[in-house]
Amino acid sequence: RQCAGRPRRRPAKLHADKGYDFAHCRQALRRRAIIPRIARRGIESSERLGRHRWVVERTLAWFARFRRLALRYERRADIFTAFHNIAASLICWRFVQRWFC
Repeated sequence: RQCAGRPRRRPAKLHADKGYDFAHCRQALRRRAIIPRIARRGIESSERLGRHRWVVERTLAWFARFRRLALRYERRADIFTAFHNIAASLICWRFVQRWFC
């Protein structure tokens, strides 16, 4: 059964740390036409992937400052998504405010 709305889009690449360096993880990504960018154990340093991962870690830290999102109180996904959207709007507003003031 198909869900209503636009089809989901897949990411072109997936960046991950050494904890996901397994053949079955890489094969699953390739089957879905996603390029795996996974650090190899003992070969690659984590610093190369860190250039991309710090953006994700920073954004998660910004969202963690909102207590209502740190611990999920809502049962309904649409309400939880609405709070995420409000938090993202506030994060962007604060960023723009600092940038121009």
